[in-house]
Amino acid sequence: MLSGIRVSLLHGWRALETTFDRAFGARDNPLRHLGALGFYFFWVAAASGIYLYVFFDTSVAGAYRSVEALRHQPWLIGSVARSLHRYASDGFVAVMFLHLVKETLAAHYRGFRLFSWLTGVPLIWLVYVSGIGGYWLVWDRVAQFSAAATMEWLDWLPLFGEPLARNFLHAGSVSDRFFSLLVFVHIGVPLLLLLGMWVHIQRVSLADTAPPRRLGWGVAVALLALSLLKPALSAPPAHLDTEPARVALDWFYLFVHPLAYRTSAGFAWALVFGATLLLAAAPLLSRARPEPVAKVDPENCNGCGRCVADCPYAAVQLVPHSLKGKYRMQAQVDPDLCAACGICAGACPSSTPFRRMETLVSGIDMPLLPIGVLRGRLDSALSRLVSRPRVVIFGCECAADVNTLAAPGVASFSLPCIGNLPPSFVEYALRNGADRVLVTGCREGDCAYRFGNRWIEQRFSGEREPHLRRHVARERVRIAWANAGDEERLRAQLTEFCEPRARRLS
Repeated sequence: MLSGIRVSLLHGWRALETTFDRAFGARDNPLRHLGALGFYFFWVAAASGIYLYVFFDTSVAGAYRSVEALRHQPWLIGSVARSLHRYASDGFVAVMFLHLVKETLAAHYRGFRLFSWLTGVPLIWLVYVSGIGGYWLVWDRVAQFSAAATMEWLDWLPLFGEPLARNFLHAGSVSDRFFSLLVFVHIGVPLLLLLGMWVHIQRVSLADTAPPRRLGWGVAVALLALSLLKPALSAPPAHLDTEPARVALDWFYLFVHPLAYRTSAGFAWALVFGATLLLAAAPLLSRARPEPVAKVDPENCNGCGRCVADCPYAAVQLVPHSLKGKYRMQAQVDPDLCAACGICAGACPSSTPFRRMETLVSGIDMPLLPIGVLRGRLDSALSRLVSRPRVVIFGCECAADVNTLAAPGVASFSLPCIGNLPPSFVEYALRNGADRVLVTGCREGDCAYRFGNRWIEQRFSGEREPHLRRHVARERVRIAWANAGDEERLRAQLTEFCEPRARRLS
């Protein structure tokens, strides 16, 4: 039941992405670059924070005055810097949670993604420790309320001998040393966060850490406009001898305070710890069986390194060749990192159906659908195509179901990822009776294995090896990206692709 709900929500998310595609274009869709936007907002917050620190007075009496003085700097520089720091920090939280929702709905918490998932969970805590501490530095009424509420919340835990909230009962209880500690935490925790973000992407090749240029400029303009139209302002200064009657909270960071007051401190702790444990335990709750990983055949591996360059998860590396005197190096697969996507097999130069071998064996291949088996199935399907135009469709198991396009003149093949397709199979199909070849997979920017559709486009255009040879008639080949659920849209593209040819043949 839960799996069905997750799949339904995933379809809803993809529909939302499609809507954003129409507005921004697939390449600049912010929902397809959430991780990159996280890094982007981090660097904006860091750069603006460094500027603010230059003018900050780390004392009880001077903290509020130094922050307020930023409003009076020439050309609104200080006000804009403070607002950018605030809104970039809020933006970081927003994209972090959207990224978490997307990855959860796609079940990206198991197998080869386990490391990235588990290293991402502690980052949520670091973000909130840094953000809440940053609000205290302003030392206004919001900071006073947040500090007192946090201490009352911490006092619920049986960890401290005396109540921490007593340190915020009167004006003389807070010293300059407290602000020195806050500054240390507010600088040190983001550095730990940056280190954690770096670790988080270590098992991801070519990690998306910078948004496309147009998206980056668009976000920068939006942040700047927001900073000018609605600058971040302080509440009245903190006064510990009186309780603030009403404060305007930043709900991105300070939501836990009203939650604890409306329910209880125990409930708030149970919710936060429960959510953390649930995220950490998500891989254990999954029952999906791992697919057999890629296998290397030393006899046919020459150590060219194309599989290493194309693997999205750094699961392939070059090691000294096991057959001495054959070649110097060969590929080796780390089974803990392999996604079983087959992109490495699609990159291997030995994965060509034109090799004159009765049993085609490539240097690196997928056990469930070896290249030799794919060639055999293609030969068999081509011999059975009688209705014209004769069309061969290569699709992706994670995208639109190409089996729904079955027809007397259509042969369809579903691969683990469209990046598993060696370009030479397109030429082979056209040479052996196919009139048209349609290649499909996940929509642009939405590949289940990150780079499958990008590598296919680059291989077909000649930008990446192995490439589709230039003499192949491009009018007989078409790429049509379509996610699961887009079968009717794909059928319409197939019809439009085939009808001109059908008219010429009739």
